[in-house]
Amino acid sequence: MGPKYSILFKCILLSTGLCKICSAQNDLSVSVFTVTSKSMTVQWSGVSGASSYKVTATPKSSPETPVFAQFSKNTAMGSVSSLSPNTVYIMRVEAMDNSINVLSSAETEETTAPEVPSIQQAYSKQSNSITVEFGEVSGATGYVLRAQSDDEEFFAETSVRGSPGTVLNLQPYTTYTISLMSVNRGGRSQPSLPVTTKTVVVAPALNTTSPSNDTIVVTWEPVQHAVLYSLCIIKEGSDTRVKLNTTNTSVTLSNLEAGTTYCIKGTALDPAGRVGDDLTMCQITRPPIPVEIHVTLSPTRTIGMAVSWGMVRGADYYVASTSIGHNCTSNVELYCTISTLNCSQIHYVTVIASNQAGPSGPSSPQEFLTFPCPPEEIWVEEPNPGNCSVRWTNVTFADFYIAYVKRDDGSEQQCNTTSTVCYFSCPCGYTFFSSVFSYNQAGPSTPGAVLKYTTVPCCPEDVSVSLISTETLEINWTPVRGAELYETIASDRSEVILCNDTEPVCALSDLTCDRQYSVVVRSCSEISGCNVSCRAHNQETAPCAPEILNITQKALSHYTIQWSAANTQANYTVSVAGQVDTRTCQSRGTFCEVPDLPCGTSYEVSAYATTAAGRSLPSYSVPLETQPCCPQNLTVEQITQSMTQVTWSAATGAWSYITSLTSAKGYAKCHAVDTYCIMGCITCGTNYTVNLEAISRTGACCPSSVRLYRNTDNKLRVFWRSSSNPNNYVADIYGSGSNYTCSPPMGSSSCDVSEITCGDVYTVVVAPLSQDGSKIKFCPRRMYSVSCSGNNLGMVIYRGKRSID
Repeated sequence: MGPKYSILFKCILLSTGLCKICSAQNDLSVSVFTVTSKSMTVQWSGVSGASSYKVTATPKSSPETPVFAQFSKNTAMGSVSSLSPNTVYIMRVEAMDNSINVLSSAETEETTAPEVPSIQQAYSKQSNSITVEFGEVSGATGYVLRAQSDDEEFFAETSVRGSPGTVLNLQPYTTYTISLMSVNRGGRSQPSLPVTTKTVVVAPALNTTSPSNDTIVVTWEPVQHAVLYSLCIIKEGSDTRVKLNTTNTSVTLSNLEAGTTYCIKGTALDPAGRVGDDLTMCQITRPPIPVEIHVTLSPTRTIGMAVSWGMVRGADYYVASTSIGHNCTSNVELYCTISTLNCSQIHYVTVIASNQAGPSGPSSPQEFLTFPCPPEEIWVEEPNPGNCSVRWTNVTFADFYIAYVKRDDGSEQQCNTTSTVCYFSCPCGYTFFSSVFSYNQAGPSTPGAVLKYTTVPCCPEDVSVSLISTETLEINWTPVRGAELYETIASDRSEVILCNDTEPVCALSDLTCDRQYSVVVRSCSEISGCNVSCRAHNQETAPCAPEILNITQKALSHYTIQWSAANTQANYTVSVAGQVDTRTCQSRGTFCEVPDLPCGTSYEVSAYATTAAGRSLPSYSVPLETQPCCPQNLTVEQITQSMTQVTWSAATGAWSYITSLTSAKGYAKCHAVDTYCIMGCITCGTNYTVNLEAISRTGACCPSSVRLYRNTDNKLRVFWRSSSNPNNYVADIYGSGSNYTCSPPMGSSSCDVSEITCGDVYTVVVAPLSQDGSKIKFCPRRMYSVSCSGNNLGMVIYRGKRSID
């Protein structure tokens, strides 16, 4: 071979291993640019000095004659035609000079594409795709479907493995040009003859509802380019198909089975009668109306009801409702409980079955009456002690009532009635617990309020009232049930005395003397108060102590004693007690007389009153001195012409003596404690009358008829009646805020005090002064009330505590 065949080649294995590119040492390189079923195009690198290039395609495994083509020096790519499809060729490129000497050469190996396939048919069953059926060719490893719209705005190629192939992502009711190419490892064949095909219309977008349990309504929006709609209805569990064609956009399927699923397939047809996409929607009809409804009282004994029903086909859940808005829901069980009911209500209960289509119609209402409420108010009345009634307010839907009254000792009374009152015995001193239950055909009410009622304690028994002192009553009694405290009341026409104690004894003191008291012992408790029906017991206090007002000497040894009479009816006893003997006198009035009192004797005079109730306290003692006895012997002896001595014997009760000589010419007087007296200035030849007066130890008597007068300018005048002997007197006036003293000149029987305080009670004592100037202590005290009334001037009444007359 010539030099052009002696070139050394270097083989290089390229990326896939399917193509070998060989280049000479002067770097000529060759590669396959593209292939078809009957041609192959290669490209190469230029060689310096080359005037032309020769491309030769030699079948690798076939005895076919090689095919070549010649190209100018300025060409870097060239094709060789008239090749056999699906055949491996060795493509050789030679660079030649003007003498047709080979300067450099290179070769590569490649396969031609398969034969051009042919489309058998193209059609559209979906609005977004076209399916192509074609004859497959030998050697093809795949195929490429090419789709292009008429407006050339859409172009797509889709690789498929074989027939049929589908082009996707197309627009509905649109014309496309479809061509097909076969593919192997070498490349693609030329496109087949094109086929024009239009996609079908879209499926109607079905919306389904079930307005009732035997109908389904199907609606859809109009489909563009559709002239007819076709629906196919299949019931779940059935092979029967119902077809329906319409030009409308809604259809109502009626006479269906309740609670049953129906599947509806919808398609649209274009003017050519081609069926478009199909869309299937399954819709269940609403459930049948529930039956076999039963309503019973909740077994939990709460205020609720248990509702049950029969199985309902096609129901997903159930709702039981009452006529006043209560309900309960159940998903699986054929019952539910409504527990938020109120007592004393009538409910009409219905049950609705629901599924995704909606609720069924309500079942026939079942009446249910809840058990009654307990009475809202309950109270006890006791019109008469021991007879009680428990009363309550009327309860709606209550047929009758049972009242229970339990006593705190465990005994119980009950009453069954259709009214709202029950009567029971309620003895004193007990606590009663009352409760009332309402009943109807549903049963009893829940327990209501328990009313606690405590009767008043029983009246004390064996009450005894005794006078233990002149102004004190002691009351005793036997303890009674239920009493926590005893209240003792002693009352008369003007005052009420109270005594509260927990013990069954009470002493009422500082009572008013000579009064009839009504004494009542009431038993009390904190809850029920006091028993006001207890019987009264009458008891009179002892008479008031009299007060000796005056002692008057009526005769030489005869005395009248006068006292105050503050009692209604009483006997008075006056005691005149001396060291040797005691004299008494009695009277129902205010004075009595004591005769034959010996001269020269001192007595203590007191008085007391007696009634059927008892004896009063004694009055304050008043001293009484009888006149001293006269001396038994009296002698007169003239000692000198102008002096005379008078002598006498000692006299009982006398402490001093006054001797006086009286004549027409004058008067002489001698006061001595001895039993004689010497008197001068005696005129001879004159007749004298000798008088001897025995004077007692006190030397004076208490004044009588003490009176108090109110003058103007807050002045009081004290007036009294003096004894027969001339004495000095002092008047003491004691008030609650101030004390006053006045002393008149000798021989006067009144004195005044000024700046007294009105509206006060004053104690007045008028007493004579003894010879040594001391005040006699035994004179009586008198009390006077001085009013502030400006127009009440004059005498102040003694012991009445009244205002000025």
